[in-house]
Amino acid sequence: MKSQLHFLSVIVPVYKQETTIRKDLTTILRTLEQIRYPFELIAVIDGKSIDNSFKIASSIHHPNLKVTGYNQNHGKGYAIRYGWAHTHGDYVAFIDSGMEIDPNGISMLLEHMEWYEADIVVGSKFHPASQIAYPFHRRIISFGAHLISLFLLRINLHDTQAGIKIFKQQVLNKILPRLLIKTFAFDLEVLAVSKHLGFTRIYEAPIKLNYDFSGTHLDGSFLKTVMLCLKDALAVFYRLYIIHYYDDKNRRKWVYDKDLEMRINTGEYE
Repeated sequence: MKSQLHFLSVIVPVYKQETTIRKDLTTILRTLEQIRYPFELIAVIDGKSIDNSFKIASSIHHPNLKVTGYNQNHGKGYAIRYGWAHTHGDYVAFIDSGMEIDPNGISMLLEHMEWYEADIVVGSKFHPASQIAYPFHRRIISFGAHLISLFLLRINLHDTQAGIKIFKQQVLNKILPRLLIKTFAFDLEVLAVSKHLGFTRIYEAPIKLNYDFSGTHLDGSFLKTVMLCLKDALAVFYRLYIIHYYDDKNRRKWVYDKDLEMRINTGEYE
């Protein structure tokens, strides 16, 4: 059973953030203390053996903070799924560490959840009220991702990739056990599958984003990431519309990690 209505769980996937993680989590906690919802903050260290992020995060003492994780890096999507297995809220939000996105946006997303009785609210760089500092080539890539999501996966949103989103817990209970992508294209898969399963009340909300302009040139690594995202999007299309992998009838084929399977076996999936 979930806790009282509108309890909020916030998941922060963390990878190689030892120099900023204390400030990041403290800032998010202070922000959440100002909202009208009871909350928990779950920091998932995506690779405890890589640096001191886990040790530093664990030294922050706050009754609403839980720090968890695993030794090897598995990617943002995996970290979010891992964190979800530890949530208790009626609403579950994801926000990237690094503070490029102002955590005050969580409050705006919550208000949109209430206003529209939404299933999902995503932060959007292209919302008219958003305040963004964003390099030109990243705008082009975001527009390309929009075209891919619209025409390939039929997601009619201007921005699928901004690192802040909020879901009803019941939506995540239904969709996360079906997902496969652990890295960058996780956002595309989670939104495409949500829509496919009938959770169509998806809205965009404004955000404030101050992108780190250091190292924003178009190097080979960045282009490789873009191509991997396109490859993953094609894989989602194949599973969604060709083999219907995400449908209930294929439940036996879904791939679970240990935490997700434990959650399903205890009846929380239902």
